[in-house]
Amino acid sequence: MRLSLIGPGDIEYHYNKLLKIDNNTLNNHLDKIAQLLVNANAELEILPDRGVSTELAKLYKKKGGKKVIGAVPKSDTTFGIEHLKPYINEKVNGKPLIDEIIDTGDWFKHDLIKGLLGNHLLCLGSSPGSNGERHYAVYLYKLMQRFKEGVEISGKRIHPEIRAGKNFSIIAYSPFFLDKKLPREDEAYCEKFGINLYYAKSPKELESILKELS
Repeated sequence: MRLSLIGPGDIEYHYNKLLKIDNNTLNNHLDKIAQLLVNANAELEILPDRGVSTELAKLYKKKGGKKVIGAVPKSDTTFGIEHLKPYINEKVNGKPLIDEIIDTGDWFKHDLIKGLLGNHLLCLGSSPGSNGERHYAVYLYKLMQRFKEGVEISGKRIHPEIRAGKNFSIIAYSPFFLDKKLPREDEAYCEKFGINLYYAKSPKELESILKELS
């Protein structure tokens, strides 16, 4: 099972200031999540950049996680990827954090397909970037499942590394959201397009969800 991770890049602003979660509490959540991801034998797919996804991936690797895949828009000529290089080259316990790179094209295509590169999508909070990735995952999944009249497209045609299929699920880790849930409209569209939506209120609940999906 490959999990696509999305979440806020500005940890201090989102978790400390907005959610009022201190660093010890945050690290405790991430440490427990990392261990259960290792126990679930899951592969992780992240954008190697500043933020919660990379921090979780580092903990996962320290605990013996088997594989971290970096989704990187290597072909982009608008914004470039120079700012990603320190994270792409990050080492954990002397070994590379990133085991494999997926070229997601340019930044615009990257944002569209990011959430579909895993069998399931794990959301670690709500921010402009992570919300965009989640919304576009839902929209493209809608097209892949032929909910738009006149459009027939497969995931593999959009990008060969897309893994989201019939059992695609979005898991929101509730403690990392201000309202603990997604907007009701988002829930309704997930249901309409056949996307399983889960809320994990704790690491233990997340563990149960991953067991159900594996």
